[in-house]
Amino acid sequence: MFKIQQVLPLSLNRIKYSSTDEGTAGESSHVPPRNEIPDQYKWHLDDIYANDELWQQDFDTLKSSLEEITQYAGKLKNSSQDLLACLKERDNIGMMGGSLYAFARMHRDENTADTKYQAMTGKLESLLAEAGAATAFIEPEILALPDTTLTTFRQQEEGLKEYSFYFDNLARQKKHVLSPAEEAILSRVSDVTQASENTFNMLAHADMDFPQTIDEEGQLVQLSEGRYSLFIRSSNRKVRKEAFNHLFNTYNQYRNTFASTLSGNVKSNIFYAKTRSYASTLESALKGDNVPTEVYDNLIATVRKNLAPLHRYVALKKKFLNLTEIHMYDLYAPLVKDVKLPLPYEEGLKLVCTGLKPLGPEYANILDKGLTSGWIDVYENKGKQAGAYSWGNYGTHPFVLLNYNNRYDDVSTLAHEMGHAIHSYYSQENQPYATSAYTIFCAEVASTTNEILLLHHMLNTTSDKKIKLYLINQYLEQVRATVYRQTMFAEFEKILYEIAEEGETLTADVLDKLWHDLNVAYYGPDIIVDKELDVEWARIPHFYSEFYVYQYVTGYSAATTLADKILKEGQPAQEKYINFLKSGGSDYSLTILKQAGVDMSSSKPIEITLNNFSTMLDEIEKLLAE
Repeated sequence: MFKIQQVLPLSLNRIKYSSTDEGTAGESSHVPPRNEIPDQYKWHLDDIYANDELWQQDFDTLKSSLEEITQYAGKLKNSSQDLLACLKERDNIGMMGGSLYAFARMHRDENTADTKYQAMTGKLESLLAEAGAATAFIEPEILALPDTTLTTFRQQEEGLKEYSFYFDNLARQKKHVLSPAEEAILSRVSDVTQASENTFNMLAHADMDFPQTIDEEGQLVQLSEGRYSLFIRSSNRKVRKEAFNHLFNTYNQYRNTFASTLSGNVKSNIFYAKTRSYASTLESALKGDNVPTEVYDNLIATVRKNLAPLHRYVALKKKFLNLTEIHMYDLYAPLVKDVKLPLPYEEGLKLVCTGLKPLGPEYANILDKGLTSGWIDVYENKGKQAGAYSWGNYGTHPFVLLNYNNRYDDVSTLAHEMGHAIHSYYSQENQPYATSAYTIFCAEVASTTNEILLLHHMLNTTSDKKIKLYLINQYLEQVRATVYRQTMFAEFEKILYEIAEEGETLTADVLDKLWHDLNVAYYGPDIIVDKELDVEWARIPHFYSEFYVYQYVTGYSAATTLADKILKEGQPAQEKYINFLKSGGSDYSLTILKQAGVDMSSSKPIEITLNNFSTMLDEIEKLLAE
C-alpha cells in the first residue's frame, strides 16, 4: 500500500483546528501581506525545488514512472533482482511524490488563497492516488511468494537487507492483504470514502457562520473558531459564556448533518476493517503498528482509575475563581490574571536552546542548524495557514510552520515542532527510505519531551510567583487537555464504533447523550455540564481519523517518563533517547520506546504522568495559599 512518508500532520491539535483546545492565536488588527515579512523569518522551500518549472519536470517524471513500475507486475517471483528493482522504484516514487507534495502544499500554506498552489496540490494528490493503484500489486505478490523463495531471495540479494523489517511486518499482516486487483480497487475508492470527512470540513470550516459575540472591551465582533479559543480563556466570565453559547448553539443547528457525516466516516472505516478481515475497526487501526488493543483499553482503564486529580483540579478552579457554580465554559479560565510574559522571537529561540541543553551537544548543534538555516516560517501573514506544524521530507531538511505571536505558548510550540523536525532529521540521516518514517505513536514523544524540558527549565529559573503560577497552570491545562480530555475522546470513539459495529444507528441524540455522560464522568461532581456542550462531538476533526487521539496520551506519557529519566540519569538516558530518534520506523513503536527506557504496554508511564499532575496541583495550591 503506497504511502508518502511525510510528517504532516503530526500534531493535529496544533495544525489547523481549534477543536481540541489548541487553537489559533486569533485575528490581530493588522495581518501583513507575505511580502512585508523579512526573508530571514521565512522558510527556504527552494531547497526542495528552485522554481515551479523544476517541480513540473519531476511531476512529469513521476507520472511516467507509474507506467514503468507496472511492468514489474507478475514478475516479482522471477528473481531477487526484480524484487529489489521494483522496491527501489517504489521508493523513488515515494521520495519524489513526497518532495512534490511538500513543495506545493507548503507554498499553498503560505497563502491559502493562492489558486496556483491550490491547483498544484490538487493535481499532485490525484497523481498520488494513481500511484497507490499502480503499486497495489506489490504487497500481494510478495505475500504470494512461498516462504522458502522469499528467504532465498533475501539471502541472495544484499540490497534486500534494508527491507527486512518491511518483509517481516508484511508477513505478520498477511491475512489482511488482498489480491492485487482488490488492493487496486481499495486505492481507487479512497476518494469516495473520504466524502464524509470532506463534507464535514466544508460545513465546519467554510459554510458555517457564527454570530457576533462580545470581546474583552465589550464590543460586538464576529465569532470564529480562532476567536473562540481566545474568548473561552478570557478572565471575563460574560465573554466566555457568550462565546460558548454562540458557538455550540450554531453547531446544534447542524447536529443531524454532523451526525450523518460522522456516521458515514465510521461506516467507511468499518467497511475497510471488515474487507481486510479484522475483528474490529479498533484492531484494524492499531494492528498496522503491532499495538495490541489491550494498550488502548489499558489507557482508558488507567485514566478512569485516576480521575480524582482532575476532579480536584476542577474544584480548585471553582474555589480560586470564586464561583458558586463552575460550568464547562469556566474550565479554560486562567487561575492567574495579568501575567506579562512577552517573548520576542529571538528571546524565544534562546529559551528553547537553553531549555533543551539536557539533550546534549549533538542535539544542540542540529537545533541551531534548524533555527538558522531556513527550516522555519515564523510569522503570520495574510492568508497563511493557521496553527503550527512540522513537515519531514526525505531528501531535504525538515520544515516548520509557525504563527509566532510573542507569547510563552509560541515558544513552547516552537520547541514542540522542532522536536518533530529533529526527529525527522535524525531518522532520515540514519535510516534508508524504507524505514525512515516513524509512527504517530512515536512522533508525539519527540515533540512533547521538548515541551516538558522547556517547562522544567522555566520553572527552575523563575523566581516571580505570578509567572511560576502561570507556568504551572499551563502545565495543568496541558495535562487536562492532552491526557484526560484526549482519553475521553478515545473512550467516546471506542463506544461509538462498538455501537455502529452492532448495527445500531448513530443519531445526533445517541451522540449527544454519549458525549454528555462522558463529560459528567470525567470532570466530576463539581462541574455543571451545560446542555449546549452535548453537541461538542460535532466539531472534533480527529474523529475522522479513526482511533488516532489515544496516541497523544501515550506520547505525552512516554515523553514525561523519558524527560524525567534524562533529567535524573543524564548521559545514559540521553544516549538512549537519541538512539530512539535515530530509529525511525525500523521496528515497532512499542519496541523502539522500550529500548529508549519506557514500556508503553504497562500502565506505569500513564500513572507517572498523573502523579506528576497531582504533585503540580499540590504546588499550585501552596502558591495560591501564600
